[in-house]
Amino acid sequence: MHLLLNGLVPLSHLGAIRAEGPDAASFLHGQLTQDFALLGQSEARLTAFCSAKGRVQASFIGFKRSKEDIVLVCSADVLAPALKRLSMFVLRAKVRLTDASDAFHICGMAGQALQTMVPESAAPWAKQDLGDASLVHLYPAQGVARALWVAPSEQALPPGDALSLDAWLLSEVHAGVATVGAAVADAFVPQMLNYESVGGVNFKKGCYPGQEVVARSQFRGVLKRRAMLAHSTAEMAAGQEIFRPQDPEQPCANVVQAAPCPDGGWDAIVSGQVSALQSGELHLAASDGPAVQVRAMPYPLLDDV
Repeated sequence: MHLLLNGLVPLSHLGAIRAEGPDAASFLHGQLTQDFALLGQSEARLTAFCSAKGRVQASFIGFKRSKEDIVLVCSADVLAPALKRLSMFVLRAKVRLTDASDAFHICGMAGQALQTMVPESAAPWAKQDLGDASLVHLYPAQGVARALWVAPSEQALPPGDALSLDAWLLSEVHAGVATVGAAVADAFVPQMLNYESVGGVNFKKGCYPGQEVVARSQFRGVLKRRAMLAHSTAEMAAGQEIFRPQDPEQPCANVVQAAPCPDGGWDAIVSGQVSALQSGELHLAASDGPAVQVRAMPYPLLDDV
């Protein structure tokens, strides 16, 4: 893993929404699960854009390029509907929302290539400005440092070895921080993706769409659905259902995102009933489908508040 996860890779499956104007931060603060009113220049935010029912429509990694210029990186296949719905709430706010995917290079950096650029280690969601480029530090994968490098599209890519997209996608799974794509949009409240444990939800901020549902999910007792890591010898894909033999008609979990392993099989982030995921025998697509093995996330889960 350490040998494979080194270098730089363009991430064409990601896109960017740009929010520009004096009300950019306050507008996003009122729409997303994280605090953008206090967003500083040296930090980024993992955040979710939820429906009124608290279901995640899109996930973003957001950061400021300047006081009135915020970039939200997301899965490209949810960008258009998310931009359309966000735009419906602008009303009199002094903010302009655009699809800025063509305006930026979005790349993943990992391992020695990242350490050569920034020798000092940094916590997840820390952000550094390197000229016109922004470097957002992510959760590591199996101990290997990772970051997003986002820069104007006219800027040359930084030097470094080429990293394969498969290796990057596998590192995204191993880091355990899910990116919501079209296949699972509207399927989970943020806690089903462990977002409250990886900096994706602020329970002290004001209202946003779905806020009451998200808050109730946290405060009413033990969270019964969580995200965990999983492996199968069969191909796994976002949106696939997972079953227990004891209940062949009702899926107990879903694949959130998945990637092939270099030594065979597929690894995935799955979200489902904690009791079922910890119960033992699980199968992909049907109660007698390929076996699925589940293991814990690489980070601690926050206890219920």
